[in-house]
Amino acid sequence: MKILIVDDEALARTRLRELLRDSDSGHTMLEAGNGLMALELAQRESPDVVLLDIRMPGMGGLEAAIHLARLPNPPAIIFTTAYDEHALQAFEASAVDYLLKPVRAERLSNALARARMLRSAQVAELRRLQPDARQRTHFSIRSRDGLLLVPVDEVAYLRADQKYVAAAWREREVLVDEPLKALEDEFADLFLRIHRNALVARDHILGLERQRDGTMAVRLRAVEEPIPISRRHLAEVRTALKGIAG
Repeated sequence: MKILIVDDEALARTRLRELLRDSDSGHTMLEAGNGLMALELAQRESPDVVLLDIRMPGMGGLEAAIHLARLPNPPAIIFTTAYDEHALQAFEASAVDYLLKPVRAERLSNALARARMLRSAQVAELRRLQPDARQRTHFSIRSRDGLLLVPVDEVAYLRADQKYVAAAWREREVLVDEPLKALEDEFADLFLRIHRNALVARDHILGLERQRDGTMAVRLRAVEEPIPISRRHLAEVRTALKGIAG
């Protein structure tokens, strides 16, 4: 098999590489030190299995798994973790394969034998159950060229458009295949609801602007057109902007 080992600790990667070599010298092994590097390698090399550490700086393993599961040819994922017994119950409830550190040869061999692909929803549920799960740092966008990673902090607004959500990023719109309400729940501290079909990034707000018809809109940094505010949400938006201004 082609196996991608992902861990920010070089010694941990070395141990897994040696265990894999001892069990079958025919494996092709790749290595990455963080989630972003793992996604780049996975798109280029199409590994069969990813051994994925949970706790890593930057993009952690749980977020990386969500993006990996959205690849056209997703790999099977086996988490490696030093979590305690309580947290491991979440892994078992989500029916994912995991290896408890320090990894034992027999346990690794068994996990490889039953390694399976994960659904995005399965990993998202695992993230929710983890007590220290972090917000995603990126949205993953399917494109003709593969998976496009869009940094969350660069998105100016999220606007529902039929079954997709349009995200304003680098003066263009990309489509996020996720419900607006789910995005609002996950990023409530970063995005503000201004309309039933629109969220705006708090850090991108320049101010409010009255339109010719008397309605109000939000002016956003690097976005040409202001985004309308519904009457229902206007009072909440004003209150939130006072809090943002300090």
